[in-house]
Amino acid sequence: MTRSHLKLDEFLPYRLSLASNAVSQVIAQAYEEHFGLKMHEWRVITVLAQDAELTQQEIVGRTKMDKVTVSRAAQELERRSLLRRVTNAEDGRSLRLSLTTEGRTLYERVVPAALELEAEVLEGLSAREISELKDVLRRLEVAADRVLTRR
Repeated sequence: MTRSHLKLDEFLPYRLSLASNAVSQVIAQAYEEHFGLKMHEWRVITVLAQDAELTQQEIVGRTKMDKVTVSRAAQELERRSLLRRVTNAEDGRSLRLSLTTEGRTLYERVVPAALELEAEVLEGLSAREISELKDVLRRLEVAADRVLTRR
């Protein structure tokens, strides 16, 4: 009987996790130092900047963050007058979130720094490698969602 062995350094989920954590730490540190934003808060701001107004549940779906994390981020952003939360007219049990003028201004200040950090992290990769990496990551996300829906 052969026994399977797992080489952790070769295990793709582990490698993806390490890479994700390393990149997230770089970005989170910069956002916190320069803009006073936690990573989860920045994700909420970014999604709202692209989609104007969403429910918290829609943000959960787009970001893959859990609902408690989204709720806490939204509360903090509202406290800082960067976001507004209003009762959803279609479903009184949920809230619709949107950026305030201050939130939109902060987003526009953070974007250049975010793009600069992305370029710094991707330094050493060719344009083709970056394109292929993005494509592979999207395909992995789709595959993972497919596996989740089968369970």
